Amino acid sequence: MPSRPDNSTQSLPPIFIEQLGHTLPNGNLLTDPADTWVYGYDNSRRQVPPSAVALPTTHQQVVNIVKLCNKFSVPLTPRGRATGTPGGAVPLHHGVVLSCEKMNHILHNAPEDRYMIVQPGVINSAVQKQAQQDGFFWAPDPTSAAFCTVGGNLAYNSAGPRAIKYGTPRENVLGLRAVTGAGEEIRTGVRTSKGVVGFDLTRLIIGSEGTLAVITEATLKLIPLAQAKRTLRAIYQDIQSAAAAVSRIMAQPVTPSALEFIDGNAINMIRSYSNVSIPSEAGALLMIEVDGIEAGIDAATAIITDAASGTGLVDLQTARNQQEITSLWAMRKALSPALRTVAPKKINEDVVVPVSLMAELVTRLDRLAKKHDITIINFGHAGNGNIHVNLLIDPTEQQQLLRAERCLDELFTLVLELDGTLSGEHGVGIEKREFVGREIEPQTLTLMKRIKKQFDPNGILNPGKMFP
Repeated sequence: MPSRPDNSTQSLPPIFIEQLGHTLPNGNLLTDPADTWVYGYDNSRRQVPPSAVALPTTHQQVVNIVKLCNKFSVPLTPRGRATGTPGGAVPLHHGVVLSCEKMNHILHNAPEDRYMIVQPGVINSAVQKQAQQDGFFWAPDPTSAAFCTVGGNLAYNSAGPRAIKYGTPRENVLGLRAVTGAGEEIRTGVRTSKGVVGFDLTRLIIGSEGTLAVITEATLKLIPLAQAKRTLRAIYQDIQSAAAAVSRIMAQPVTPSALEFIDGNAINMIRSYSNVSIPSEAGALLMIEVDGIEAGIDAATAIITDAASGTGLVDLQTARNQQEITSLWAMRKALSPALRTVAPKKINEDVVVPVSLMAELVTRLDRLAKKHDITIINFGHAGNGNIHVNLLIDPTEQQQLLRAERCLDELFTLVLELDGTLSGEHGVGIEKREFVGREIEPQTLTLMKRIKKQFDPNGILNPGKMFP
C-alpha cells in the first residue's frame, strides 16, 4: 500500500469544491485527507486517495454532482461498500468519489406485484430481510451479502450460488433510474414481468462497473421463498469424478438451487488447518442444495442423488434438519479461515468455463501451479462453471509476485482456450483490463467505446476501468 501522498498534488479548484458543497447536506462533503483516504481503496488492496468524497442522499443531488464534474472536467468514481476485488472502486485519477452509502433506503415494497424499489446503498442482506417478511427473496446472494450494496451488485452483475437456478442481477432487475455521465436523467426497464419496448438499457448498465451511469434507484424482481429445502454433500475420489457428476446433475430436469465445488488442494488445506473429519480418499467435494414445494422435495432430492452417484463417489449425505445442514457445511465453512491463515493476501480470480471442461481446467491449473511454484486452491459455483482460482502468495515477496503474474497470464490464456470467460461475477476493473482484448475482438471493443462515449461524452465516469 503506498504512503499517504501530499494532497496538493491532487487539488481541485476552490470554486468547484464550494459549488459541490452547496449541492450536498452539511457534513456530506469530505475534503480532509484524513477523511478521504479510506475511500481510496477496495478489496483489490489498491489505494489511490480521492481529492474529495461526496455523500449524496437523493437522486437530484447525484444529478447535480455529475453535472458539476462535467463542468469542471473532474473524474467521478461511484462507490458502494468497496467489497469488489478487481479495483473498480479505486479512484485512479483522484477526483471525486461518489459514495452511495447514505442512499440506503427501500423506497417502495410491492410484494403483491413481486418487486421492490431501492436506492443503491441498501445492503443486500437488508433487501433479503425485508423480502423474507413477505415470503420472498431477491436472487443475488454473493458471499459478501451482509456487507455489499445493491448498487455494487449491479455494477459487477454479482450473483452467488443461487445464480445456477435463479439467475444473476441482470435477470432479477426490472428497471433502473440513473444519471448518465453527461448528467442526463434516465429511466430504463419496466415494473412488469414482461416488456420489450425499446433497447434493453437496464441490462447494459448492469455490469458496466459505473462507467456509463450512476444508478440511483433499482426495481428488483422478487421470487417466492421455497416451501422446502434439502442439503447434500457429495465427496469424490478426484476432480474428474466430481466434474462428471456436475454434468449429470445439470443434464436432468431438477435444477439445484446451489451446486458448490472445492478441489483436492482445498480439502488438504482444510484437513491441515481444522478439526473437520474428512475421508482419506477425498479428492473433490460438491455441496448441493435443492429447493421447491414440500410435496415434491423428496422426489427432487432423489433425482439429484441419483445424478450425483456414480464412479468415484466416496460419500454422499443428505441433511434434513438444521443441525445436519450445519454439520455438512462444516467442511466448506472451514475453507475461508484456512485460507486467511495460510495467505491473508491471496489473489482471487473468478473465471468461467463450460461445465464439461471444468475438470480439464483444474487439472491444468495444477500443472501451472507446479510450473510457477505457486499454491493454487480452487472452489466455486460448479453448476455454471464459475471457478474461483486462488493463488496463495505473499505480495511483499517480489519474486513470488512476478511468478504469480506469469501464472495469471497463462491462466487467462488457458480459460479462453477452453471457450471460457475471464470473469463470471467479480468484474474487470483494473486487475483484468489489460486482458480484455484477448476475449473481445477489436471491432466489438470499438463499439463498446462508442457506447461509453454516448453515455459519458467527457469521460468523467470511473475513468481507466474495463477497457485495455
